[in-house]
Amino acid sequence: MSTYLTTANPIEQLPLAFNGYQFNHCKTLICKNFGSHNPNDYVLQQANKNRPTLVCRECGAFPPLLNNQDVVEEALRYQTQQNGDLPKCTNNACDNKDFSALTHRHLYHAFGFSGDRQRYRCKACDQTFVDRWSGTNNKHLIQQKLLGLLFTGYPVRDICRRLEINPKTFYDQLNHIAARCRRQLALFDERLFKHQHKVQLASNIKALQEKSMNGVLWVASAEAQSGYVVAQHINYQQETVESTKEHHDAYQDTARYMALSTPHQTLTETFIPQGILAQVDTTYRKIFSRSNMENPLTDGRLINYPTKGTLIHPQYTVYSHYLYLKQMFQHSDYLAVFMPQETLLRSACISVFIDHIKKKRIDPVYVLEDEQWIHGDKPDNVDIALLGWWQDRWAFTHLENASKGICHLGGDTSKDRQWLEHATYRAISAYQNRFQDQFSQLINEPRRKLRPAGLLPLLDIYRAWHNLCRQDKYRLTPAQRLGLASSPITLEQLLS
Repeated sequence: MSTYLTTANPIEQLPLAFNGYQFNHCKTLICKNFGSHNPNDYVLQQANKNRPTLVCRECGAFPPLLNNQDVVEEALRYQTQQNGDLPKCTNNACDNKDFSALTHRHLYHAFGFSGDRQRYRCKACDQTFVDRWSGTNNKHLIQQKLLGLLFTGYPVRDICRRLEINPKTFYDQLNHIAARCRRQLALFDERLFKHQHKVQLASNIKALQEKSMNGVLWVASAEAQSGYVVAQHINYQQETVESTKEHHDAYQDTARYMALSTPHQTLTETFIPQGILAQVDTTYRKIFSRSNMENPLTDGRLINYPTKGTLIHPQYTVYSHYLYLKQMFQHSDYLAVFMPQETLLRSACISVFIDHIKKKRIDPVYVLEDEQWIHGDKPDNVDIALLGWWQDRWAFTHLENASKGICHLGGDTSKDRQWLEHATYRAISAYQNRFQDQFSQLINEPRRKLRPAGLLPLLDIYRAWHNLCRQDKYRLTPAQRLGLASSPITLEQLLS
């Protein structure tokens, strides 16, 4: 991804576009100003912080503003984090410096070995480098034992005592395992990104440590039918960045970082709506009550800021998540994205894939279904309702004791029955719930509630294990279901 700053943006009063990206515009599809970057279509003000900065003159919508450069840089940070350990040209002036030798073999020559590790030579600049993870893993036995104990719920202290290692060695080994898992995943991800031309994705966002209230949110996307997880982001980074701006200002540099603010809490909503239509209406009301509709953390909740590292405003994390997906699936002809009723996911998906929406190459769909709903059931009668400030068109159906509702965010009304039958984000929701159940003792450990950094390598390890090792009731892994692998991968193969 290029990070050069564009020339001065001709759009006055809006945050500067960056690398051709401008995410600040009207996001109401039925409005004639949808996607417009003309400042004359909006009322813009910065004098009163309690009023919206941007208001559409046509429909009255007031989408919050974003710093475009921060969105792109956040996507770049995630890409670097995922690919930083992969072998690639080390010459910063080379055109191949961003392309791994594992996924772009045509750019490199295999150039012998350094010990037992593979050496490569770049075809563009003749620079040689070594794949540090290609050699024999002499620690694979202890790492297999470590993972076995971790996956069966042993706390860190017990694992260290059983393996006769200290906590620092434990975390060093965990980071080592995570790096090898990212290397394995890169090979399978590349096959998926290049060869799947019609893709259905399921996205979800939830708190990483629900009991800690530390403001860390976890957004993830998976292939909807197989459950293969393609990307996951959290709005947290280990490096500490001092931020004195208590209120988000999209016109300032590094606007994505959240400042350490005084904890406060408003009254929590105890009312539980009955019926699926009432649930949709209540969710719209809660979203509209936020001070920033695209930031779930502005609903008055208590936030215990992590003692180490820095929180990132969730909207930057989610926008960069979809920007990463757009770049990875650039060879795909069609995308469908199924998501829960969350305005942040909606706005990010629509803004990032706005060209796809105009060309009708993407179907973004809200999905709400009862737990008793059986996936694949054909809908009987379909009821239509316009709900929320946006007058979103929802289609509902009821079968015996279960109900389901969908809302096509692209405005298509011709496939209600198809989406009611097939649209679901259960695959990614189940993945996130399993992770939290599997490592509940580690996640909810009191001293870890304000130190989420220790969970970062675990997220990469679990994604690799879920995609390549975990078998469903038919003894198939998500990678097998997509045709990316012929058989499950053992822990020994994963760590080799």
